[in-house]
Amino acid sequence: MSLGFDYDLIIIGAGVGGHGAALHAVGCGLKTAIIEAADMGGTCVNRGCVPSKALLAASGKVRELRNAHHLKSLGIQIGNVQFEREAIANHANNLAAKIQGDLTNSLKRLGVDIIRGWGKIAGTQKVSVITDAGEKNITAKDIIIAPGSVPFVPPGIEVDGKTVFTSDQGVKLETLPYWVAIIGSGYIGLEFSDVYSALGCEITMIEALDQLMPGFDRDIAKLAERTLITPRDIETYVGIYAKRVIPGSPVVIELANFKTKEDVETIEVDACLVATGRIPATKDLGLETVGVECDRRNFIPVNGSMAVLSNGEVVPHLWAIGDATGKMMLAHAASAQGIVAVENICGRSKVVDYDSIPAAAFTHPEISYVGRTEAQARELAKESGFEIGVAKSYYKGNSKALAEGETDGITKVIYRKDTGELLGVHIFGLHASDLIHEASAAMANRQSVHTLAHLVHAHPTLSEVLDEAYKRAVGV
Repeated sequence: MSLGFDYDLIIIGAGVGGHGAALHAVGCGLKTAIIEAADMGGTCVNRGCVPSKALLAASGKVRELRNAHHLKSLGIQIGNVQFEREAIANHANNLAAKIQGDLTNSLKRLGVDIIRGWGKIAGTQKVSVITDAGEKNITAKDIIIAPGSVPFVPPGIEVDGKTVFTSDQGVKLETLPYWVAIIGSGYIGLEFSDVYSALGCEITMIEALDQLMPGFDRDIAKLAERTLITPRDIETYVGIYAKRVIPGSPVVIELANFKTKEDVETIEVDACLVATGRIPATKDLGLETVGVECDRRNFIPVNGSMAVLSNGEVVPHLWAIGDATGKMMLAHAASAQGIVAVENICGRSKVVDYDSIPAAAFTHPEISYVGRTEAQARELAKESGFEIGVAKSYYKGNSKALAEGETDGITKVIYRKDTGELLGVHIFGLHASDLIHEASAAMANRQSVHTLAHLVHAHPTLSEVLDEAYKRAVGV
């Protein structure tokens, strides 16, 4: 225990990042407190990853059981498949409540003090906590800020939480609108389009950029569009943005050309989900008391060790992790950052290897990736003076995918031609979110396709799509 301080470590924010940091801190022998003003578990547990996966699991089963053509090919016939919206919504809510409880109990069991209230920096190694009972100051040798993020609502869009809403309300599934507009075709928009279309809603997807799924590798996005969007009840607009969204019955959406800003048309729908990304929750954290300014996008500046920076210089004993740093807005990235911050607090130099952190969209089928897209890899190759290679393999040639009757899918491996080092791996297909971890581990260990091509995979498994891609890369 640090002399003269209430705690060795105070963490502001009990999301997945703060939780991961607290567990690791206790394991390192630090007396730890965590401060949370809202829900334990933050966005991921309560309004994000966890409840949305529950909705995707239930709606995915409905889609599967209603796909008579697919079932018939396996020799199965099923009558009319029914579902209850409320029961599906309860499944998501109950799961979030269970995991929130598990997370809270794990902190209590390890002796982490949970302090409920609004935590903010009150000076060097000092935090103030504002509660209903008033304000109190506590001190710690080190402080980690983990405030997370909130949905971004562009100007001109009015959210009422009922007819026009963000993912925060969407995961509650309080209604199933006949016709729902989804603004944005990133992973949040894609996952919700998967849920809504499986449960019988008509969808209009509005993307401001000139192609759907702009964050994904182009080859993956093209195939995913053919499978996840074109055959479903989804109409799409690209290069078009929602200039104005007025809640009500109906919801009125004024569309305009993203480049020229000229009006295109006005549509009327039953509901509108705003899935235009997330912004850091960095207001009112008291950062100014220690001379820290957020960057122009309101992210907290940090270095590779997760130490907070002021004018490029490290602020002693102050760290930040998670969405609020803007490095990688993923729950597991926040947890990794929390562990790295604690390691550095304990005097063990460590940085986050972002290149090996995987990401996934839990659509049916799934999309996952780690490292760079082909376009990003080509840019790096141009700067650094090397050539890249690309190898692809398809689910259509995989015995397990054929047995399942799930042959829509592709694996794409991007590597350096000179050393064979992996630069990026992208998978679209059944269980992509699980398969990506082999590639993630390979990237973390800087492995070459020459080594990977000789690893042995169990047959018949979906993992052989990666095996095949590695072998194609080296011409085995």
